[in-house]
Amino acid sequence: MIDRVVTYHRAHAGISRVVKIAHAHKAFLNIDLTPEALDVLCRRYSAIVEQKVIDCDSVDGALAFLIRAAGTIKSFVVSGTPEDELIRITDQRGISGYFDGIYGSPRKKEDIVEGLLTDHGLTADQCLFIGDSMTDYNAATAHRMPFLGRLHNGQENPFPEATRTVPDMSTLGRIVGLNSPEDNPDDR
Repeated sequence: MIDRVVTYHRAHAGISRVVKIAHAHKAFLNIDLTPEALDVLCRRYSAIVEQKVIDCDSVDGALAFLIRAAGTIKSFVVSGTPEDELIRITDQRGISGYFDGIYGSPRKKEDIVEGLLTDHGLTADQCLFIGDSMTDYNAATAHRMPFLGRLHNGQENPFPEATRTVPDMSTLGRIVGLNSPEDNPDDR
C-alpha cells in the first residue's frame, strides 16, 4: 500500500497536497474524506513538514542567485504548497524579500502563471520557469514559456528528453545572462 501511495505522490509532484491526500484516501483506502477530516489531515501534514522545510539546506547556488538577481530580475515563487504556508516558510528562511510575489495552492500553477504574465505585463519569452516537477513543466509549456528542469540528486528525470536540466542553481546566473565567468571563477 505504501509503495502505491509513494508512486502516486512522485508521479504527481507539484500538485496540491489537499488533492493528493483526498485522492490517496479514495483510491487506496476507499474512504471519501469529509472536508473537515481532509482539513485535519492537511493540518497534521503541514505541522510535520513545515519546520523541516524551513530548516533544510538551500539548493546550491539558489541564495547567491537571488542576491545577485535582486532588483534586476523579477522573481516569483509558484508552488503547489498552500500559499499561507509558503509565505511563512519564505519569511522564516529570510528570503521572501527576494521575490516579487509568492503564490501557492489552492490556485493551480497554470492560472498563477497566466495572472503573473497579465499583471506584470510580461510575455512568456521574457520569462524562465524553473521547476522540479511535471506540473511546473506543464504550467510553463501551457504558456509557451521557456523551462529549466531542476533534478534532485538521484531523481529520475520526469521531463521530455530535450528539456534542459540542472542539478542545482550554481549556474543559473550564467544561464540567464546575469553574471560573467569572472563573477565566479569556480563556475567556469
